[in-house]
Amino acid sequence: MADNDWKSRLNVVYSTNPDFEYETEAPENIPTLPPQQQELRVWLDRKSRAGKQVTLVRGFRGSEEDLRALASMLKNRCGVGGSAKEGEIIIQGDFRDRVTEILTKAGYKAKKAGGQ
Repeated sequence: MADNDWKSRLNVVYSTNPDFEYETEAPENIPTLPPQQQELRVWLDRKSRAGKQVTLVRGFRGSEEDLRALASMLKNRCGVGGSAKEGEIIIQGDFRDRVTEILTKAGYKAKKAGGQ
C-alpha cells in the first residue's frame, strides 16, 4: 500500500503501536461479462465541462483493463480523444449515434439515454 493512499485509511482509528500496519481490503477482481450480457447506456453530457459536449458510456461490468480496451476501440473508430475511468467511458464530442452503432455491431446491448 502506498503511504500517500489516505483515502483507503479514512475509517481507521489511530493506533499508538509502532508496529501497526493498516489492513485494507484489496479491490475485487470483477470478471468481465460477455458482450451479449452487457447493458450499456450512451449519454450526452455538458455539465462541468465548460459547455463542451462529451459522450458517456455507462453500465460496463468488468475489469479496468477491459474497460480501457473498449474505450480505445471506441476512440479509434470515432477518431477522437477520451478516457476510461470509474466504470465509464468518456468520448469527446457528440457521438451518441455512432457509439451506439459501434457497440451494437460489436455485440453489446447499447441504448441511448439522457432524453436529448
